Amino acid sequence: MKTAYRLLILIIISLGLITVPCAAGELALSSQAAIAEGMDAGAGQVLYAQNEESPADLEEDLDYLMEDEEFDEIADPLEPVNRLFFHFNDKLYFWVLKPVAKGYAYIVPESARIGVKNFFNNIETPIRLVNNILQFKLKPAGKEVVRFGANSTLGVLGFFDYAKDHMDMPMQDEDLGQTFGVWGAGPGFYINWPILGPSSLRDSIGYVGDSFLDPVSYVTPTRDRLAIKAGDTVNRVSLRIGDYEGIKEDAIDPYAAFRDIYYQYRKSKIDR
Repeated sequence: MKTAYRLLILIIISLGLITVPCAAGELALSSQAAIAEGMDAGAGQVLYAQNEESPADLEEDLDYLMEDEEFDEIADPLEPVNRLFFHFNDKLYFWVLKPVAKGYAYIVPESARIGVKNFFNNIETPIRLVNNILQFKLKPAGKEVVRFGANSTLGVLGFFDYAKDHMDMPMQDEDLGQTFGVWGAGPGFYINWPILGPSSLRDSIGYVGDSFLDPVSYVTPTRDRLAIKAGDTVNRVSLRIGDYEGIKEDAIDPYAAFRDIYYQYRKSKIDR
């Protein structure tokens, strides 16, 4: 039993390997040439796992980024250490998370895995709702309330995204890092956390703040909370296996590619 829990902990500490790798990964694959030039439309291991946009939304993000002729960069004073942790996280993905996710995908049908993803998206509504309100986006906040009600009832506890599929009401994705950005706070500097992956000073603080709004954070004992988050992580990765690998293969300098796209992607989310 102890061995099983240790394995779960190894998986959950890989949580950051999926968030913007999931969403921004599709962004990158749509512009391989941009990756080669350093304005990399891709993703990597990232701190926060809230970004669940459709391919069409990600195309819009890419178009938005391409409107600017020049792209600024995030400060990276910790680059030597960040690169070390990047390689550590990379091995953790290939040696632990990906094999587990592939085995899980082999056993669990895709429709069921999508349902699990929808369920977790639904219970994370407080994060999106509060941050929409903090940004004075009252209409999107109202949509989040309607979405939660519709998906929790007609969507069978959130396993089906009824609001999106039948009410044309997609998720209004906001987090505290974005809220700080809307309020005028800059990213600070780039941080590639060991295990948690790419972030910035601003987004790291935001991640901690958002955790207080995540219902899963209050599950006890700790081992059960870790097991739940591990399951969510593996499930999301199983739906996007290959995104991270594709971006890494196309990038001249994978570390710089994931750093730049992380910054550009987060910037586009704030500016829009």
